[in-house]
Amino acid sequence: MSIRVLIVDDHAIVRHGLSRSIQQQEDMEVVGQASDGHVAVDLARQLTPNVVLMDVSMPTLNGIEATRAVLRESPASRVIALSMHSAKQYVREMFRAGASGYLLKDCEFDELVQTIRLIAEGQTYISPSISRIVVENYAHSGTPEEKESAFSVLTQREREVLQLMAEGHSTKQIAMQLFISPKTVEAHRLRIMNKLDIDNVALLTKYAIQEGLTPPEP
Repeated sequence: MSIRVLIVDDHAIVRHGLSRSIQQQEDMEVVGQASDGHVAVDLARQLTPNVVLMDVSMPTLNGIEATRAVLRESPASRVIALSMHSAKQYVREMFRAGASGYLLKDCEFDELVQTIRLIAEGQTYISPSISRIVVENYAHSGTPEEKESAFSVLTQREREVLQLMAEGHSTKQIAMQLFISPKTVEAHRLRIMNKLDIDNVALLTKYAIQEGLTPPEP
């Protein structure tokens, strides 16, 4: 039986290139492509892929939050982070979200397909180029520095609101996106600012980028 793969990336050229290459593997089948985290969650629920290739840095809903949601909707699926980012907060939070593997986008294609096979068999895989980050993070786990991140300070809903704020969405747009009232968005905004002790959007945007909640400006 073929390994069913779902590709999630906000760049169409990346999705299509990966799809064409993966489809050439006799033991793999690309069952779907998603351009953002929300679509990824819906497709994972519908298609129950064996492996999800998840871009980490995406607008609207980042790959970290999307990974959590995908694994809730499709518990049998396994996620491989495929990212250009090797910073420890991205690696750490993807594994905390439930990812089974982490690869950098500059890896060789042979490494990618071998990782898909390993993950589909229930194993885990970390790109050798970032394994040191994982070891260091494990060694320092539980330190005060590790506790002060957006993923421990803010709730999931607050992180979603912060990402959309940082990406320039208005209160009304955020409300429509998250199916909540503008008044609730404003309440979340105040709590975010109070928790982070940040009172302007520019600094909130900088914080969101640093924490991996939203991609930096191209």
